[in-house]
Amino acid sequence: MMFDQKTLEKFPTKTGVYLMKDANSAVIYVGKANNLRNRLKQYFIPGRDTRAMVSLLTGQISEIDTIVVNTEKEALILENNLIKKHKPKYNILLKDDKTFVSLVVTNEKWPIIKLVRKKGREHKKDKYFGPFTNARAARQTLDLILKLFPLRQCSDNVFKNRTRPCILYEIKKCLGPCAGKCTEEEYGQMVNYASSLLTGKNKEVIRDLEEKMREASEKLEYEKAQKYLEMINQINHVLQIQHVENLSAKDCDALGIYQNSATTVISKLIFREGRLIGSSHFSFTETAEDKRSILESFILQEYQQKKVAPSKIFIPFDLSNKTILSEIIQGSDTKKIKIIYPRRGEKLSLINMANKNAEELFKRENDSFLVKEKLLLNLQSALNLTRFPRHIECYDTSHYSETNRVASMVTFINGKQDKSQMKLFIIKTKAEGDTAALEEILYRRLSKTTKLCDLLIVDGGKGQLNVALKVLKSLNIASIDVIGISKQDSRHDKGLTKEQVFVPYEKNPILINPSSPLLFMLQEIRDEAHRTAISFHRKKRDKIISKSLLDEIEGIGPSKKKSLLQHFKSIEKIKTAKKEELQKVKCLSKKDIENILLFFCKNSS
Repeated sequence: MMFDQKTLEKFPTKTGVYLMKDANSAVIYVGKANNLRNRLKQYFIPGRDTRAMVSLLTGQISEIDTIVVNTEKEALILENNLIKKHKPKYNILLKDDKTFVSLVVTNEKWPIIKLVRKKGREHKKDKYFGPFTNARAARQTLDLILKLFPLRQCSDNVFKNRTRPCILYEIKKCLGPCAGKCTEEEYGQMVNYASSLLTGKNKEVIRDLEEKMREASEKLEYEKAQKYLEMINQINHVLQIQHVENLSAKDCDALGIYQNSATTVISKLIFREGRLIGSSHFSFTETAEDKRSILESFILQEYQQKKVAPSKIFIPFDLSNKTILSEIIQGSDTKKIKIIYPRRGEKLSLINMANKNAEELFKRENDSFLVKEKLLLNLQSALNLTRFPRHIECYDTSHYSETNRVASMVTFINGKQDKSQMKLFIIKTKAEGDTAALEEILYRRLSKTTKLCDLLIVDGGKGQLNVALKVLKSLNIASIDVIGISKQDSRHDKGLTKEQVFVPYEKNPILINPSSPLLFMLQEIRDEAHRTAISFHRKKRDKIISKSLLDEIEGIGPSKKKSLLQHFKSIEKIKTAKKEELQKVKCLSKKDIENILLFFCKNSS
């Protein structure tokens, strides 16, 4: 039943909140107004409201309820509470978007800093930094932290089972806590430095390092003093190249907004101690709210009862009730939170930057790179990987009855194949079997490279996985995640069959849904390694066959042999070729054709 517009005259003219409902009495929109009757009438005046979603909204309204309150502040609070309760589809509602990632410093004896998605798995005592706009921004920050401070990068399971330090200790990228190479105090100091940098306390970290360098020098511990000096220089270098610095942004968030007919993006830039230390963005689609209502609702949902809030929030346009909003989000906290609309100077430049970010983020929503980034993040979460799988290597072997044994390695960077890093191997070991071949090529590859991947995939099950783990252990490498992937029927030509993913320290494989995008990505990587290995095997086999057969045919030299292979593509096709087909190869004489037909006729058995 459609809403009867004639009843609008009966609505109150006081301050309050209105709830629009559909034919099933479900709340589809919540709004507030100083004059309820006048505000509601505006929805039904043709051409008065040009927002795309308003016409859709009014077409679904069956009834409207109102709640009268005493003040505008009460209306704001009530509207926010009702939105959270009813989750109307035409209002904005902040959600924990799966693309939002954070860095976490785990709460344990030997903490690890890693990239995580905050999705109901938070440990109360862990320290979270972020969220970041995307995994790339968080990963770059993590790479910097691990470059500056030698903290462990291995998983908890690997760490518990180690008795000697891995290769990262040898190249001074880890303090080696697994083997008692450092004290808990020394390790904790590095963790504190990393945490301080993540919160923007750069000067405090440098002062402390300078003090420790002086102490070490006075004690004639020159090697330790040199390490502190190198760390200071690295941090100073990072600070010099960091171009985002604004002394007016002591402790603030700058909000930017971009809106088209169907989508609104809000960008939040986080400034602490005059430096941009993080950002996040929020996307809303099919909302019937205007920019001002969206911004008000966002501020209430994002900052109300937040444990750590900035002292200032810069907004992209003026809000008449910004003082009331400040009072609400401040609550009983003694720390004052000011909402400011800057009109000039450096503070306005922060808003311009936030607005630009919102626009760029809107453009990126359909970017193929971002789609891949989300998939990789989901892969990390689904398989509980320690590292973000930016750099993936996949290995496969190929042979025919243990002859012409070869293997391939394909590389995917950010979800896209990098063919320049593809490797092909000829198996040298005399030991038979796929696992022996895999062990050889993994050792050959990983013992020589200094650029380790984040995720290593082997085509196969538990046996192949254990071989990979064995090689990593023998080479003292603990910073690579490993999985094995195979079809249940061990075939590569069946399409959407169930895949088995084998992970370390788990008895049973993980089965991935046949329709999952994660499956398609893993299949693409694994099948590319499989295709490359088979192609290499066939080329090697054909080359050997061509040497043993074509070279034996009278009158067929290197030039004619090359022309034959270029025309027929393989020895098998030359074997079955008829006289008419051979005549199409221009360089062959009648005598050559007779010799070829006679040769393969004699050797057909």
